[in-house]
Amino acid sequence: MLGKILSSEMATVANVFRPNFPQALEKPPSGSGELHVLAVDDSHVDRKVIERLLKISSCKVTVVDSGTRALQYLGLDGEKSSIGFDSVKVNLIMTDYSMPGMTGYELLKRIKESSIFREIPVVIMSSENILTRIDSCLEEGAEDFLLKPVKLSDVKRLKDCIMKGEGKKSGEKGSQKRRRSDDYSPSRSTPLSPALSSKKSRL
Repeated sequence: MLGKILSSEMATVANVFRPNFPQALEKPPSGSGELHVLAVDDSHVDRKVIERLLKISSCKVTVVDSGTRALQYLGLDGEKSSIGFDSVKVNLIMTDYSMPGMTGYELLKRIKESSIFREIPVVIMSSENILTRIDSCLEEGAEDFLLKPVKLSDVKRLKDCIMKGEGKKSGEKGSQKRRRSDDYSPSRSTPLSPALSSKKSRL
């Protein structure tokens, strides 16, 4: 019975992907720089979506279903990890905001408090366009805030930014984040909500 349910769920995911991605994009182009992305989401379907988008964009992907699992993978859970820090090469962390147990915001804070992983860009994803949530994440050090459903253009933009930004001084990144929080539109391909538009008009 469980097998039938899982098969049905996977079939639904496949049907969602099929019309959106042509067969020409099935295999990532060779020779392009590969980023390792840690994707965190408690939704099975959302994990599959973001994993597919990242693989199409030639990224190596590790997916986990909670903030706690992400901390365990990074070795930040306070226990001795079987994975050495030198073995964990992560270029980008993408996490859902609303998750049971540990929210994406709480995970972001833990990562930014780490001396080892604090410079890794963290992107928050959410299906809710809440201005205070966006501001708090950016102020805490999030690289970007994407509205779900995440699009292929979002992932490609993030990859381009990370590739271009490697080697830049953290001070430059900080100034970019401050500018973005002052005049910010989550997921540039997504229209501004009335709340965001009114904020922009007041600035």
